[in-house]
Amino acid sequence: MNTVAEALDIKITKTAESRLAQTDFSNLPFGKQFSDHMFIADYENGEWKNFKILPYGEIPLSPAISALHYGQAFFEGLKAYKHPDGKIGIFRPYKNAERANKSAERLSMPELPEEIFVQSIAALVSLDRDWIPTQDNHSLYIRPFMFATDAALGVQPSSTYKFVVLTGPTGPYFSKNLKVKIENSFSRASEGGFGFAKAAGNYAGSLLPAREAVKEGYDQLIWTDAKEHAYVEELGAANIMFIIDGKLITPSTRDTILKGVTRDAVLTLANSWGIPVEERRISVAEVIEGIESGKLTEAFGVGTAATIAHIAEIGLDDKLYTLSDPAGREFSNRVFKALNDIRYGLVPDEFGWNYIV
Repeated sequence: MNTVAEALDIKITKTAESRLAQTDFSNLPFGKQFSDHMFIADYENGEWKNFKILPYGEIPLSPAISALHYGQAFFEGLKAYKHPDGKIGIFRPYKNAERANKSAERLSMPELPEEIFVQSIAALVSLDRDWIPTQDNHSLYIRPFMFATDAALGVQPSSTYKFVVLTGPTGPYFSKNLKVKIENSFSRASEGGFGFAKAAGNYAGSLLPAREAVKEGYDQLIWTDAKEHAYVEELGAANIMFIIDGKLITPSTRDTILKGVTRDAVLTLANSWGIPVEERRISVAEVIEGIESGKLTEAFGVGTAATIAHIAEIGLDDKLYTLSDPAGREFSNRVFKALNDIRYGLVPDEFGWNYIV
């Protein structure tokens, strides 16, 4: 960690008193518990500077910052895992760095050099390594984000920004198999927009439809295209995949669909196992026909937070369709185990996905 910190000239201020002893590691709901420290960097005059690791806490900000008024803000999500030899593996941080810069470009924000993205995370994770849980299906969640900080009103890109990284121990994002609703009224993203970016505004717009779905007894939404509501796009918190006729089928990425890091890993594993893979548009009608005919044998979400989330029921209009028992699903359970074995350092990392701290 010292080598990383020195390379970026990170100024480290350690907390006077760790909160580890007061943390209940047997109860770690997602996103509620934060580690002792955070990383902060500033963008000013065309360059990133002032790299700092500080005790986790409040950041003083003007109420006029443009992120609050015009929405220049995005985030990433990745995880760190403790390996049996005591080393720490951060899963595919360079893929997150690449995607972060695509979000930055679309939102007219400055790109962050990939090495700064990765090394700042590595320095923070190394400092707070004792916060990484050791129980099954637990990890250290890492939340990098960037937002505009010009204290001035006016619809234009900010000239200053902050990049911040938070971490926190977490258990599984979903604690049960999912009951999901195919959304055919509200839209998450439209063609020509920025649905492919992890922009804060994308998530703000999804909150009301998700809340309405929860009132109806659902856990998540399956978003469909904004034009016709005829094609499946993604879940509210993950990309979506199906096994239909023995093929792994997932919506092809476009400007309305997030290019997920876990999605890419699952497709890579499927290809390496010789399983037929199709990335293409999938109609709602095809999904329903597949359920009714028995051709659709598996449906699941894939994402950093969700990992592999089995879909047990799918609702459309007033009808609810029950899918196969998740316990007996061949591919999704196999890929869940394979991903975990790699992430936790239980098998050789043949794809070079783990960044070792």
